[in-house]
Amino acid sequence: MRLLLTHSIRWRLQLWLGFLLLLILSGFCLAVLQLQRDNQLNRVDEELELRVAALSDALRAHPPFGPSVRRLPFPGPGRREFEEGFKPPPRVLGDPPPPIGESEGRRSRRELTLSPEVEGLFDPTRPEGFYFSVWSRGGNLIKGSTNTPPAIALPQRPGRDTRIRIRMLEGNREAYHFTELGDCVLVGRSILTDLAAMRRFTWLLIGAGVTVLAFGLGGGWWLTTQAIRPIEEISASAGRISAGNLSERIKVVEPPNELSRLADVLNSAFARLESSFSQQKQFTADASHELRTPLSVLITETQATLARPRTAPEYKETIENCLATAQQMRRLAESLLALARLDAEQDALKQDRFDLSAAARECVDLIRPLAAKRGIEIQCDLPTTNLLGDREAIVQVITNLLSNAIHYNRVGGQVRIAIATENDAVLLHVIDTGIGIGPEDLPHVFERFYRADKSRAQAEGRSGLGLSICEAIVESHGGRIDIQSELGAGTQFTVRVPRDPREDPSGSLP
Repeated sequence: MRLLLTHSIRWRLQLWLGFLLLLILSGFCLAVLQLQRDNQLNRVDEELELRVAALSDALRAHPPFGPSVRRLPFPGPGRREFEEGFKPPPRVLGDPPPPIGESEGRRSRRELTLSPEVEGLFDPTRPEGFYFSVWSRGGNLIKGSTNTPPAIALPQRPGRDTRIRIRMLEGNREAYHFTELGDCVLVGRSILTDLAAMRRFTWLLIGAGVTVLAFGLGGGWWLTTQAIRPIEEISASAGRISAGNLSERIKVVEPPNELSRLADVLNSAFARLESSFSQQKQFTADASHELRTPLSVLITETQATLARPRTAPEYKETIENCLATAQQMRRLAESLLALARLDAEQDALKQDRFDLSAAARECVDLIRPLAAKRGIEIQCDLPTTNLLGDREAIVQVITNLLSNAIHYNRVGGQVRIAIATENDAVLLHVIDTGIGIGPEDLPHVFERFYRADKSRAQAEGRSGLGLSICEAIVESHGGRIDIQSELGAGTQFTVRVPRDPREDPSGSLP
């Protein structure tokens, strides 16, 4: 299970999708809940503040000393006050002084009369009815509603602040206000029903969130399954191909997407792999066939010679035939070894700067005696041209091309070798006036062991690997070799290799 969760791409995508979806849903639900709670409490607070303001206005209409009484300060020591419009009864000499607090007692017995509109705001018969309490500055209760909780307490006055404040007390939401004279007005309402509704809304929202999460995870699982399925099919097809079924190809999905492009690349790689394996099998079969013929000749010659006593000239002739056959086998083995090394890139090509024209002249001098035997004229157009590469490998290419041009030429024909430059490339042309190559054979001349004139080539001991070696050497230099031929008119080989990057077009180094 741990391996599945940590290494499975499907589970990684699913867990990441679930985490993001859970995070988004949690944030959304919390925001909605907070917004719903704030809206609900703000609505209650607005109703509470409305009733506090109405009670405060009614309280201001009933001041402590009645509507005709006002308090005026007297300057001087003691700052005593007198009440204009209020004349206490005359005191008789010898009467006891009024008790302390008598004035405050009169103030505490204030009457607060509410208008019908204000009383309508406090209907005790409603299940969520509002209640109120009004206290004087001294803390005495002036008036209260019948549904006021018995344990309600006078709020603590916050200094000289006269703003309306909100508090929570045992499931009740209350708003209170201290007037300028120090009286306190408090209005409250039970919000247990509102809290229950908010809890129900919370559970409803959680249920909706869980449902959305379940659908999201299910859809995510389906999407990841659909996304992973082509990868699984590619993996299964690649497994069957690696098991030996090289002809199988990966099914390309439609419409084209990233995985279809990957399938195209893999199919191309598998096609090259199949071609390489087929070529390797054909190469092995052809090599076995080519080696079997000289080996059969050696065995036959040896057995025939040993069957009865021979004269010295006959032994010599047999030995010469065996030597020629062994040399043919050696050339074939060397060609096979050269191709194997070029395929495996075991022999790193040298990167020396040399004169291509000088190397070509050496090849012409080497091949000239063979051309002279058949009366073939070799024409040269070899201007001085520098090249960066492996001189010995390039000499082998030129020698093989000249050898082919002579072997497949007419008696008394011509061979022309020329060097030219074109943009950033050096061109080497080898042109003959020989028998040419037919259109059906032209696409196959660079294939290994392929011979356009099989009977003649086999009689002359040619293995059909020369052009294959030439092509491999030229491609290892970053170039290519092209062929143009017309049956009965001649053949032209063109070798194109990159020019030395240090050399300017004039042929000199900077």
